[in-house]
Amino acid sequence: MNKTRRALFFLLLFTGLVLLSFLFLQPYEVITLWDYIAILAPKGQIALEERNLLLILQAIMLLVVIPVYLFTFIFSWIYSAHNKNSKYDPDLVDNKVAEYFWWGIPTVLTAIIAILTYIKTNELDPYKPIVSDKKTKTIQVVALQWKWLFIYPEEQIATVNFLQIPVNTPVRFEITADAPMNSFWIPHLGGQIYAMPGMKTMLHLIGNEVGDYRGSSANLSGVGFSGMHFKTRVSTEEEFQNWVSTAKQSAKDLEYKELAKPTTNHPVEIYKYDEGLFNHILMKYMK
Repeated sequence: MNKTRRALFFLLLFTGLVLLSFLFLQPYEVITLWDYIAILAPKGQIALEERNLLLILQAIMLLVVIPVYLFTFIFSWIYSAHNKNSKYDPDLVDNKVAEYFWWGIPTVLTAIIAILTYIKTNELDPYKPIVSDKKTKTIQVVALQWKWLFIYPEEQIATVNFLQIPVNTPVRFEITADAPMNSFWIPHLGGQIYAMPGMKTMLHLIGNEVGDYRGSSANLSGVGFSGMHFKTRVSTEEEFQNWVSTAKQSAKDLEYKELAKPTTNHPVEIYKYDEGLFNHILMKYMK
């Protein structure tokens, strides 16, 4: 068995084993690759559109990648030293049809990808409000070391490392940091956006399915980075209002200076609303 045949054999064997493993695991909890990767299992409108864009772009790029690998094996087979019937054509390099084929198709596909990306990037602008018949809810987010502070101005509460939002309700996140630059990310609901001291960024998301989803820091920020994650709960409107009522009754006074001190794996906590805290954090670096 020569090198080309051996490589082809191992490629087919590997592909077969991967397919068989998923078929074998199907009756159990793990069914598809989608269950492993959050961005491939969207639970909100923004995440769904981002996932679809990703798959469309991958499919377009595979129109170039797959033929390249396919012809690599075909040419290796045809022009191998063991194939005595192959005919070498030195003039193929000047073949106009071939030149148009291997330069024209990638150029057209690249143009399609560029146009599609430009259009969808504008549609999915994180600062662009989500159109809905429900009122947009505002939640202020502060990245600390190494925890997340969520402030609910309308509900008059604040939470640490826990976020709850009502289903099918657009949410406008106003984001800043009182620590080194970080990145706010809930993969099931949409893409990430940076949290920076002295700056306010915005991100509009919506949860369309009830459930608990992992939120995290997407930017390395020191020793406590691995524990800088939070639970995002998408609940019904009734459950959300019940949670707010319960949270108000159990909320503690917010001692921000103590809270802002670096901690690792910080537990979930609920505080009373401190009016003007977000703007104070935002403007303290402007002085």
